[in-house]
Amino acid sequence: MKIKSALGTHNQVYTAAIGIRQAVFVTEQGISAQLEFDGQDDQVTHYVGYIDDQPVVTARIRHEGQVVHIQRVATLPAFRHHCYAIALLQQVLADVAAGSAIELNAQATAIGLYERLGFKQTGAPFEEVGIQHVKMVKNV
Repeated sequence: MKIKSALGTHNQVYTAAIGIRQAVFVTEQGISAQLEFDGQDDQVTHYVGYIDDQPVVTARIRHEGQVVHIQRVATLPAFRHHCYAIALLQQVLADVAAGSAIELNAQATAIGLYERLGFKQTGAPFEEVGIQHVKMVKNV
């Protein structure tokens, strides 16, 4: 899998990322486009994984001091269960500065994926956009 990353919204990586996010979060999961596209995309780094030049998996990272937030992790349905999200997140983790704390809000169905990458659950489950989530953290 080829992985590309880019900051902001004026690039092909972002265009590919929003296509995946639209398909997964808005169409499949029923999250409103207004909530999904929250106005922060121009301030974050977007990652996209490509199989045969087709964008299939995405994530974005947002820096807040020494904390890095991983957000909007999504894989197109036809490409799930092939470890593409793990490969993409391994690249994200490799790119994050040592000494950073990494946080994410994992959908309940994806907790195992993040545990495989060394994330630990913190706090009680909560609902966000109508979907059960849990906060997870990792230090690098």
